[in-house]
Amino acid sequence: MFKGVDFVPHGTKIPFISMRNIAFILSGIAMIASIALFSTKGLNYGIDFIGGTSIEVRHKAGPANIADVRSKVSALNFGDVQIQQFNDPRDVLVRIELQSGGEEANQKALDKIKGVLGDAYEFRNTEVIGPTVSGELTQAGIIAVITAIIVVLIYIWLRFEWQFSLGAVVALVHDIVLTIGIFSLLQLEFTLSIIAALLTIVGYSLNDTVVVYDRVRENLRKYKKMPLADLLDVSINETLSRTILTSVTTLIALVSLFVFGGEVIRGFVFAMIWGVLVGTYSSIFIASPVLLLVGVKRDWSGLGGAKYKEPGTAK
Repeated sequence: MFKGVDFVPHGTKIPFISMRNIAFILSGIAMIASIALFSTKGLNYGIDFIGGTSIEVRHKAGPANIADVRSKVSALNFGDVQIQQFNDPRDVLVRIELQSGGEEANQKALDKIKGVLGDAYEFRNTEVIGPTVSGELTQAGIIAVITAIIVVLIYIWLRFEWQFSLGAVVALVHDIVLTIGIFSLLQLEFTLSIIAALLTIVGYSLNDTVVVYDRVRENLRKYKKMPLADLLDVSINETLSRTILTSVTTLIALVSLFVFGGEVIRGFVFAMIWGVLVGTYSSIFIASPVLLLVGVKRDWSGLGGAKYKEPGTAK
């Protein structure tokens, strides 16, 4: 009979918990560095957050040449420029950042774009995103991320207990801070789509953490006399194959999108790839060891607790 492929050999006994101090130190350094980068270099905010002009154009003779439009508009040196196709293959959305000099400067920029694109394009709609709107978008993005973390805190608290909730939130904050840090370091454009990526990372990391926590809870019921550090190691090793399988299959899809998906979604996909990597790491080396620091109750109701026996031995 055909058997599925195991990414991790059955019965592994990798001592993850014994590596917790090294992991905490490395993660602490990375988080401090991320905060320092954000404080000094800041983020390379896109038009969504700094304001700009959005122009919808349609190619009259057929499908638009996105690369040609991007080349012509970028050559005008208007700062941040975003070019993307939408709706119809003939339609192109051109977005440039707000020009210093007020309304007159923005109008001159629009005239120059019309000049380089020429009569081949029909200008269908123009919209200016001012500082007020961009400020509201920034505030809404921050509120969305904070709300997601609070909801996770409540959900884990209700499903497990407060120690598990604390571990999950620490891991989520770790993932978000490191993601912001890498965007600050590389000065990748930070747009609303990256906020969406952060929220997706929250969901992915939470799902990975809950799988490990479910096994921890089961083993707390089964091995009431087992030292907590050993129990956490057993739980992580028992779910390791599933964790790696999920991460690898997700990364295959994301890397394909990053390579072949085009410039428009590249920032979003990069954030997702980074989020999968740090999310997998944090569910093993951050969320679980936190339980060892704060402790968990051992008197779970439900299943009877067996005395501590080495996993895999006869009962």
